[in-house]
Amino acid sequence: MCRGIARGLGVKAPVTSPTYTLINEYDGTIPFYHFDAYRLSSAEEFLQLDPDRYFYGDGVCAVEWSERVAGAMPDDAVVIDMEPRPDGSRLVTVSGAALEEALP
Repeated sequence: MCRGIARGLGVKAPVTSPTYTLINEYDGTIPFYHFDAYRLSSAEEFLQLDPDRYFYGDGVCAVEWSERVAGAMPDDAVVIDMEPRPDGSRLVTVSGAALEEALP
């Protein structure tokens, strides 16, 4: 999914998971910031990365494993949950306050 977001933002560089670096930054028509919170154990640990400068900056952010750092996520975050199904498909659920405000 992050590769698709990056492609839509005009990112030409290969998009890889930032599991060990925690944040990958990409240049496109607007910047794309790709976080991976899998190795973090708390919202406090995530806050040490100063995520607000990305969340409220000039680009688009995607945070993998955001449930691990839920207390550090912005109130207006859009959450996309993908659950694998036995038949190989995925159940995708999109939620968030900002999304609810945008819908009639």
